[in-house]
Amino acid sequence: MALSICILETDNIRPELVEQYHGYGRMFQQLFAQQPIAAEFEVFNVVQGQYPEEGRRFDAYLITGSKYDSFGSEPWIQTLREYVLARYAAGDKLLGICFGHQLLALLLGGQTERAAQGWGLGVQQYQVREQRDWMQPPAEALSLLIVHQDQVTRAPADATVLASNDFCPIAAYCIGDQVLCWQGHPEFVAGYSRAVLDGGLERWGGSLYQQAMASLEQPHQGTVVAEWMMRFVAQGSAQAA
Repeated sequence: MALSICILETDNIRPELVEQYHGYGRMFQQLFAQQPIAAEFEVFNVVQGQYPEEGRRFDAYLITGSKYDSFGSEPWIQTLREYVLARYAAGDKLLGICFGHQLLALLLGGQTERAAQGWGLGVQQYQVREQRDWMQPPAEALSLLIVHQDQVTRAPADATVLASNDFCPIAAYCIGDQVLCWQGHPEFVAGYSRAVLDGGLERWGGSLYQQAMASLEQPHQGTVVAEWMMRFVAQGSAQAA
């Protein structure tokens, strides 16, 4: 039986990129199709107020990345916070990527803020600090595509930091077997990252832009992280075999 995953899509990509990349929800569907655990997905754009009908349950809820701040005051972010806290209180499994990683840290007692390090762009490598049974295939380090200026600067008290580097000390964390979050974007592909970088050249400046663009030639392990995420959701069930 396939896992059921609710994708809470927290942004709309630039209009000129929709035809090729569709949106973050579709990117995740395409990513997870490359890993071996069967899963079915439904996408709800929470910026537009879309949520599952009351009483509908999923095996996990995934909060995507976004250009918005996790600590922002927009009404849709307030609604999302309430929904996510309700899911956490109900014991549901939660997955967070970038904005979602930061939002969950903030909601569960950590700290998220503008990073003194500035923008993180391109491909960065992280050291895996803790190993778990669901981290299959195993890796001691992995690289992910990133674009962020906010970071989790203090993890929730009961969180375990799973991956880090000097630029982003809390690049991934879990809370027991319920919450798993990543700062990087396993769903991104190099072509989409190039388009994002081209669209923000004035924002990050020429030197950082050139460095980030050059890094896109490096391999990244988004598919490994995707398998870890699905094994995290499936642990203890027949799907994890």
